[in-house]
Amino acid sequence: MQTRRETLKQSAVVAGLLASAGFPQFAHAAFNKAAFDAKSVQDAAKAAGASSLAESKDVTITGPDIAENGAVVPLGASTSLPGVKQLLVMVEKNPAALVAMFYVSDAVEANFSTRAKMGQSSDVYAVAIMNDGKALWAKKRSQSYFGWLRRLIPFQTVQTMIY
Repeated sequence: MQTRRETLKQSAVVAGLLASAGFPQFAHAAFNKAAFDAKSVQDAAKAAGASSLAESKDVTITGPDIAENGAVVPLGASTSLPGVKQLLVMVEKNPAALVAMFYVSDAVEANFSTRAKMGQSSDVYAVAIMNDGKALWAKKRSQSYFGWLRRLIPFQTVQTMIY
């Protein structure tokens, strides 16, 4: 029977072998730097592979109408359309518009949720990029309570209220 120490030692050896074989580079292979660095919703969608944008009722975006804390805003995106390649979640007035990119196949249901940071009230987009490059989107207005509060009360007072 192996002791806990021996198990940890063997796990460390396996992790070291995987790291030396270059395994961690595969974890970052799908990162699209151009899309995440884009400043606008249109630029981020084009960098992710969208050729044309069209509004659709088949794509849904979920999230609060008024977020109590702009640092952690729960957002969700879903679609029931077949042939979806990617599902994007974007916040229009963020410094980098793209918040999340999910790769979808026929084996995966295109229904995802995440949390995003919003510095101010903004439109939130869910964009479904199809296999043919066509992009379908839905939009929702979400107000960041902290951003709204910051405009009414000086920032120093807001910090005092939070802490």
